[in-house]
Amino acid sequence: MRRSAFFGIIPLLLLLAAGEANAHAFLDHAEPRVGNKVGTAPREVTLWFTQKLEPAFSSMTVTNAAGERVDTGKPRVSGNQMSVSLRAGGNGTYHVTWHVLSVDTHTTDGNFTFQVGQ
Repeated sequence: MRRSAFFGIIPLLLLLAAGEANAHAFLDHAEPRVGNKVGTAPREVTLWFTQKLEPAFSSMTVTNAAGERVDTGKPRVSGNQMSVSLRAGGNGTYHVTWHVLSVDTHTTDGNFTFQVGQ
């Protein structure tokens, strides 16, 4: 009897763990792509996440190779997508840093780089 109860609990625990893992807004993909090299500086950076975002508590900054901010300020958030416009920042390595709050109240953050120029 104990053995069947034990094996009945395992699927329940796995289901709960899977639900918890899906409850955070993780970065799905970005444009420009993470680690990619582009010929000219993009006009904006767009990030897509695995969950819908809370606009009031989600942010993104973009700096150029000199460490200067090249984003124009507050990003636009729509569903699971966040975009920010960029000013010209020259060639080199750009750093994108983001912090988001998913609509289910979990926060995540991260960063990545992409290259501009030949």
